[in-house]
Amino acid sequence: MRMVHNRPEAEDIVQETFIKAFTALASFSEEYAFSTWLYKIAVNNCIDHFRKKKLQTVSLDKPLEGKDGELKRDFPDKEPTPEGEVLRQERHVLVREAIEKLPEHYRQVIVMRHQEERSYEEIAQILNIPLGTVKARIFRARELLKKMLKPALDS
Repeated sequence: MRMVHNRPEAEDIVQETFIKAFTALASFSEEYAFSTWLYKIAVNNCIDHFRKKKLQTVSLDKPLEGKDGELKRDFPDKEPTPEGEVLRQERHVLVREAIEKLPEHYRQVIVMRHQEERSYEEIAQILNIPLGTVKARIFRARELLKKMLKPALDS
């Protein structure tokens, strides 16, 4: 009942479980508890039941029937609009320009972290600096980028 939440279905599964257990009684090993073996058969039966049970599907093209008549579904278009794509490209250019204006030691860690997707440990090893220094530089670089980009991105 805990798995199926439907009394008639649960009763059918229990009956199938006992039938399977009875037919497989010869394969039961006495070094394990009988209840554990029987429980495993029951759980597997529930899983099989869920696999056999078909999911209810609904057509996306067919209108829904309601008390006020048919309701047509309308789905938003997730594709970027031409204007959205232009804005995205402009933001990308602004960010790239802001990164170029960073002091060298900040620009280095930001590029390695976000463009080359390196871990903090890799950056520390490549630049031969302590891990804490890498983390501090990345934090400070991000803060500088926020200050530089905030006026441009707010407008």
